Amino acid sequence: MMAFAGVNSFQWERLLTFFILLVAVNEASAIEWNGNNWAHGCDFTGGDFSRAAIPGKECGGRCAATQGCTHFTWTRHNGGTCFMKRGPVSKANAFSTSDQSKVCGVIHESTSSPSGGRMVGKTTRYWDCCKPSCAWPGKAAVSSPVKSCRADGVTVLRDVNAVSGCNANGKQAYTCNNNMPWVVNSNLAYGFAAANIKGSDERGWCCGCYKLDFTSGPINGKSMIVQVTNTGSDLGENHFDIQMPGSGVGMFDGCTSQWGLPLSVWGQQYGGVASRQDCFGLPQAIRAGCLFRFDWFMGADNPNVQFVKVKCPAELEARTQCVRQ
Repeated sequence: MMAFAGVNSFQWERLLTFFILLVAVNEASAIEWNGNNWAHGCDFTGGDFSRAAIPGKECGGRCAATQGCTHFTWTRHNGGTCFMKRGPVSKANAFSTSDQSKVCGVIHESTSSPSGGRMVGKTTRYWDCCKPSCAWPGKAAVSSPVKSCRADGVTVLRDVNAVSGCNANGKQAYTCNNNMPWVVNSNLAYGFAAANIKGSDERGWCCGCYKLDFTSGPINGKSMIVQVTNTGSDLGENHFDIQMPGSGVGMFDGCTSQWGLPLSVWGQQYGGVASRQDCFGLPQAIRAGCLFRFDWFMGADNPNVQFVKVKCPAELEARTQCVRQ
């Protein structure tokens, strides 16, 4: 070890440790993280346990859908490879690289909390057919507001100021049919939700994605990744109102005007239809979303969750065309 006048070995070791920590902090601060905990030009050391040859935009979603994956790195290796990693991690563990094509991200950031960074929340369900709140302009820093549709539920409206189908007059815009949930595998599904998350507001919620790990009822152990497309004055803190056709129109009803069917077809105002068979009274275009509730969702009634913010899967963003900036 080099010696400096007036500095003993113990003091030198402390100075060296400080220097290493200072370099690490400077490296981490050089990484520009976006709102969904991912960045360009960064990497993590070790932790690899799986990989997939997929485009970079799908890496975060693949990690979130893979059991045990807590963080990831995507590189151009072999034409594009997603390296899925596991273990305790935070953004401070990332280091910057000169290769700006690399992407790294954190799905489950470790904290001192016993839940490993996750928060406790509750869920309900709804389908009111209204234009989503996050479909209005100026709600958040996003690529574009959530897409809304004409009454057929398929034709996307270009006018972001189109009148909601839940207005008394001039009804134009409704929830698009593809905002129904769908099954990824036996333990994971994708979908959309209205939300109220403690410590933020619409600017932080709109078009963000969250992994919901169900902790009660028949789907205990299953997970959904949802993109927030709506908000609501009737939602409490850390509350996700998951969109499922036939699950109750709630405070507003756009379904009767959109589909020309009486309110009775849609079931109870809060809760929706009572059985799987009742789903067959709904329009065929959205019936699969109703059946989802009784099949994959196993008829669960407002299960509790632990949740964490994640990078949005490309499949969700493709449906809403809303990407957080």
